[in-house]
Amino acid sequence: MTVFAPDSLELNRKLPLWYQVSQSLRASILGRAPDAPLRLPTEDRLAEHYGVSVLTMRQALKELETEGLISRHRRRGTFIEPDAHRARTVRLLGSVDAIVAQQSGEETELLSHRPGVVPTELAEYFPDIEETMTYRRLRRDRESGEPTNWAENLLHPEIAPHVDTADLERGWPMTKVLRDGVGVRISRITDTVEARLADPETAKLLDVPLLSPILHYTGVTYDHTGRVVDVARIHYRGDRFSLSVTVDARTD
Repeated sequence: MTVFAPDSLELNRKLPLWYQVSQSLRASILGRAPDAPLRLPTEDRLAEHYGVSVLTMRQALKELETEGLISRHRRRGTFIEPDAHRARTVRLLGSVDAIVAQQSGEETELLSHRPGVVPTELAEYFPDIEETMTYRRLRRDRESGEPTNWAENLLHPEIAPHVDTADLERGWPMTKVLRDGVGVRISRITDTVEARLADPETAKLLDVPLLSPILHYTGVTYDHTGRVVDVARIHYRGDRFSLSVTVDARTD
């Protein structure tokens, strides 16, 4: 039987390995093609693929099983749940793969991509630059077709020419496009989430009443030189999402 092929992962030794593996595999599962196999490789094969121990792999799989993304059957193997529930929590966690996982798994419509003047409130991120390339996308739940969030990405003008819009149209998060498509060496992403009320544009795109509660996420992506390459502004429906922040307080 053909098995599912997860994406590769570059491990960060400063973060729990099981967590990084679970988030990377989660992103692969949620971003899979409709005709992708549902059966996962064995624990041993997955552990070898990610370069971790079987115990670490088992812990990562347990996390995904708890979330309802996979089911495990003795002697039969581990399978992706075809109708797996897509998580509705905005998680501020500690890896690029976590960001990719958070933004994967929904149908994406590319609304527009064109040059735009840098907004005054974002000018500090793009010093001496008057225009960025702005990409606007609307995401919908794959099953219900209901709009869940819309995103606006402002890219550095030197990066934008290398972006393949086909990657965005097939649902790749911008973080994945920059890292895996363009080859940007991402050093860090700073996240801010605040409560807002839906303005007329957001209310129309997300099909919610004007002044409805919205979770407004801003993510600033830096490359290895410290330059800002992308500022993402994502508007999440407040009746479909909550905010979760995880702090690892272990000292070992």
